[in-house]
Amino acid sequence: MKLNLGCGNNFKEGYVNVDKYGTPDIQHDLEIFPWPWEDSSVTEIILSHVLEHLGQNTQIYMRLIQELYRVCEDQALLHITVPHPRHDNFINDPTHVRMITPEGIALFSKNYNEQSVDAGHSNSPLGIYLDVDLEVTDVSMTLDPLWEKERKEKQLSQSQILSASKQYNNVITEIYMAVKIIKPSN
Repeated sequence: MKLNLGCGNNFKEGYVNVDKYGTPDIQHDLEIFPWPWEDSSVTEIILSHVLEHLGQNTQIYMRLIQELYRVCEDQALLHITVPHPRHDNFINDPTHVRMITPEGIALFSKNYNEQSVDAGHSNSPLGIYLDVDLEVTDVSMTLDPLWEKERKEKQLSQSQILSASKQYNNVITEIYMAVKIIKPSN
């Protein structure tokens, strides 16, 4: 089964479209647990501009990550798209309650957690604490149109763009992450 969670009016063919509002295939509040799907029953999930709206309360956010893990089978793929936390698209929307970054999602990777612990880093080993394992496999970013123009005209490198995104707001509009679910084989 493939899920399009928090779909709004953006229904996807071949997916079970889920939203709290409107007329999706299934109407469900993603902050109400447990979700109405069996353990390890999902192969793919789209979360397009959804996660930043959920889990203002940290316990709810952690439970949401656990539910994603529970309903997905081993090797399931999550397609996560979120506004960049330093872009006005994120800042100006009062319904955006949580910044989502690749580094934040990496905290749910047991491999990353073990490496951090071994290196003596103080990162929260959330994958170990919550017994979930999410591996970020790909990240891409969409530049704000002004910065895309700047990149083309001045032939800015990716490292220059990333450096600018740490210094200035409104460089990157959104972040896409492909995330793989890792479950132990029985």
